[in-house]
Order: sequence, then C-alpha cells, then structure tokens
Amino acid sequence: MKYKAVVFDMDGTLLDTLKDLANSTNFALKACGFPKRTADEVKSFVGNGVKKLIELSVPEGTSKEEKEKCLIIFEKHYLAHSQVDTKPYDGIIDLLTELKKRGIKTGVVSNKYHEALISVCDRFFGSLIDYAVGEKEGVPKKPAPDAVFECLKQLNSTKQDTIYVGDSDVDIKTAKNAELFFVGVSWGFRDEKFLRDNKADTIINVPTALLSLQII
Repeated sequence: MKYKAVVFDMDGTLLDTLKDLANSTNFALKACGFPKRTADEVKSFVGNGVKKLIELSVPEGTSKEEKEKCLIIFEKHYLAHSQVDTKPYDGIIDLLTELKKRGIKTGVVSNKYHEALISVCDRFFGSLIDYAVGEKEGVPKKPAPDAVFECLKQLNSTKQDTIYVGDSDVDIKTAKNAELFFVGVSWGFRDEKFLRDNKADTIINVPTALLSLQII
C-alpha cells in the first residue's frame, strides 16, 4: 500500500533537541536549588511533555509548589533558548524535501508545548511541514490520539493513508491508539532494541531509509 501522508514526532525524530532541553532543565533546577541532571538522564525523561520532564528531574519528595515553580522557570528559559544547539538530524531535510516532491503531506504531532513547536518548525522546516500541533489546552497530549486526528483533518488524510514516524514508546502507543502504521527511528532518544521490544511495526536507522520502504 502507498501512503499519502506522514505524521512525525519532533524531538528525537526530526530535531536533535537534547542539549537545549538539558540546558534549560538544569537552568531551572539550579534556580530552584536542586542538583543538575546529566544529558543522558534528561534524554530518558523526555517524551511525555515538559511537565513530566520537570517532575522526573526534580529530587524525589519535591513539593507540588516547587515543581510548578521549576516548570515555569524552565518554560521561560526554553522559549528563549530552544534553538541554540537544536538542529535537524542528518538526512532529515533531504527526506522532507523528497516527500514534498512526491506530493506526500507532512505533519508533526509533539508533546512539546505548542508555541515552542511552531517556533522550531518555522525556523528549521518552513513549508516542508504542512501542519504541526503541540501540547495545548483542550487537546490531550500523546499517547492520546486526539492531536493526531487534528493533524489528519488538517492534512485532509485518513488513518488508512497515513504513517506515523517517531522514536519512543509514547509514539508507539500514540500510533496504536490512532490506528496508524508505526515507523520507529533508531537515531533518537531510544535505541533500536527499545523500539523492537515495544513492538514498533518497522524500524529505520537513517531518515532516507523511509523512502526505501516502498510504502510512500
């Protein structure tokens, strides 16, 4: 079957955002008097939105009020510093350009909060991404399928015509909840074994390998 649209995750799939996420996390932790986290720790915490990232980053037993304070500091810092070291993974621009040439619609569904998502989408991808939706009020975040369905509507596509590309267990669950074929990417925040153990439909190791699957 030939699919007509591709919905991507953002962090760990299209963009390498780890360093900026780690820097903003540690800025907020330091401001609150908490110990810093390593990049590998932050890497293991991402995928469920920034609120969950901060909840996992602060010390065990941190009060709800302190978590909220830390989150606010993080969000303000990250909004201003989300594009310092962030960059597309090698081969992503080539992939998106080829999809555009083939007339394949492209969307992004992310648990990154919506304003930050739109900012990085516009800067790094411009017209190569047709529609993007992030975490925002009134739309349940992944792995709920609601944002995917919003994206499909805007892309004028159906579940049967669309594949989902991502790098985490959250993405796998999202794809299954939305009833989409899932392509896992091994270059992101989770490795190939993790994706296989979590039942990815298929796995690719470089972005342009998506074109070799003969499904788009």
